[in-house]
Amino acid sequence: MIPFRNDHVGSFLRPANLTQAREQYKSGNITYEQLTAVEDNEIIRIIEKQKENGIAAVTDGEFRRSWWHFDFLGGLDGVELFEEIAGPKFHNMVTRKGGIRIVGKVDFSTHPFIQHFEFLKKHAGDAVAKQTIPSPNMLLYRVEYNDEIYKERESFLQDTIAAYQKAIQAFYDAGCRYLQLDDTAWADLFSEAGHDKLRAKGWDPAEELKIMQRMINESLAHKPEDLVVTMHICRGNYKSNYFSTGGYDYASEVIFGGLNVDGLFLEFDDERSGGFEPLKYVNRKDLKVVLGLITSKSGELEDKEQIKARIAEAATYVPLEQLCLSPQCGFSSTEEGNILTEEQQWRKLRFVKEIADEVWNS
Repeated sequence: MIPFRNDHVGSFLRPANLTQAREQYKSGNITYEQLTAVEDNEIIRIIEKQKENGIAAVTDGEFRRSWWHFDFLGGLDGVELFEEIAGPKFHNMVTRKGGIRIVGKVDFSTHPFIQHFEFLKKHAGDAVAKQTIPSPNMLLYRVEYNDEIYKERESFLQDTIAAYQKAIQAFYDAGCRYLQLDDTAWADLFSEAGHDKLRAKGWDPAEELKIMQRMINESLAHKPEDLVVTMHICRGNYKSNYFSTGGYDYASEVIFGGLNVDGLFLEFDDERSGGFEPLKYVNRKDLKVVLGLITSKSGELEDKEQIKARIAEAATYVPLEQLCLSPQCGFSSTEEGNILTEEQQWRKLRFVKEIADEVWNS
């Protein structure tokens, strides 16, 4: 079953030698080939570590990325990465500089992430190779728009959908059968502050909710039947910090009853995420709901009985057999990573498996 009862979001803390190699490459002290060799070795190691810790769906830890989203989006045709812009604003902090901008018509032709996935699949062995990419909504809501290239927003939406349809097929052709769309754009709908941010750009929250739904469903309109696509919804993850708060309530009917995904990874690790009541809108028996009850923002383990009690509470809205468990986010959405040790990271994942085994195999 994908997602698995004990699953994870995808990113892992970067090892020191990989961080050092990236700095050496940026300063011109090693070649791109030398950097790639370090990445290759560390990805092979992280795949094996995932297996050792009971993970059935392995990723490359996002070790070839600096940002969880910008690296993929900046590799699309018509989009580029640039650093001459302030980074996203988080609670009590601002990230390092960086962003994406439109420089031409958006499309998908080739992309280094396809080769990255092929390397992962080659070394995954008997584990499922899971690919994570940002949702199409991330391009819409995190890009520096260019109204000279796109005078009408509708053309931008259509090109983005077409590019994602091509990307999804390209990953499938490369052997991917488990694809995860990571999406923080929904969080703009979860609070009045988020609504105000949308209105400041001239957008109506109710209309943007429809657009976000459309972007997901139309991007998946032609997906192969045996490709499992999940979506991870998050409120920000940078050095153990966050950028938004609020429950799923405003968007709950769409998220839980109106998206054509196979599974949802949901942030539920603290009060910022609200309660489980919005799960009442789940209207499909084949939709898997992955409860992100274990925080990736700190190394301290949660109380096991409390986690079990929360799973039981969620099961009053969605049948237990449709539920799974994971950390609420990755451990290193950007190369800086969250504030915990690598051993604490693995301990968290073993904890997830231990609870899942007790809940679903008892």
